[in-house]
Amino acid sequence: MTAVEFAPGLFARGVAPPLPLSDYRLVAFDMDSTLINIECVDEIAAMAGRKAEVAAITEAAMRGEITDYKESLRQRVALLKGVPEAALAQVYSQRLQLNPGVEQFVRALQAAGLKTLLVSGGFTFFSERIRHRLGLDFARANVLEIADGALTGRLVERPWGDICDGNEKRRVLMEVCELMGIGTERAIAVGDGANDLPMMSVAGLSIGYHGKPAVREQAMISIEQGGMDRALELFNCRG
Repeated sequence: MTAVEFAPGLFARGVAPPLPLSDYRLVAFDMDSTLINIECVDEIAAMAGRKAEVAAITEAAMRGEITDYKESLRQRVALLKGVPEAALAQVYSQRLQLNPGVEQFVRALQAAGLKTLLVSGGFTFFSERIRHRLGLDFARANVLEIADGALTGRLVERPWGDICDGNEKRRVLMEVCELMGIGTERAIAVGDGANDLPMMSVAGLSIGYHGKPAVREQAMISIEQGGMDRALELFNCRG
């Protein structure tokens, strides 16, 4: 289906704006390169002098060229072995920023009564800080294993799985919808990379933010210029 450009750099496919926000109850966000301006794993790798190596794997995974996201993340995390734990705080304070328009968009959806979910293939060190910073309701991300003050190059395994990949994002969105007693058609999913497509495919509305080609081709709304708050141009924020 061809996307229609409603304003420079703002496209819609299969939806007819203005969209009433009252149709939706939940919004699920990816974190890295969606809510925030960096890929955290790449910036941690920079502390070990391995950014180029890790970033190349990240970029291929986000474009969908590496189909096994879990293995790609394991490879990247393994390259972080020995990075001091203190480097995480350094990345957060010195390199991480919210993307333009994120705060305005999140506040508008919260004001309309939507619940908010952060579901990330990144790391809890950052996702929990972003969750608190934006006042989000739910979050799911990966846990970096730390021993003796340094990263071990592994992720902490949990009973329900050790890695939050695209399928896990989809599962979490569906689980939260079930907990809220709503259908997935009342959820919005926002992301930029190939591992966001599974949750975007089950949501009632999908929004690509400066997405990779596969996301731009499949998202119902695609923001290709400007901040995330541009999506509000396609909503009727009064209901």
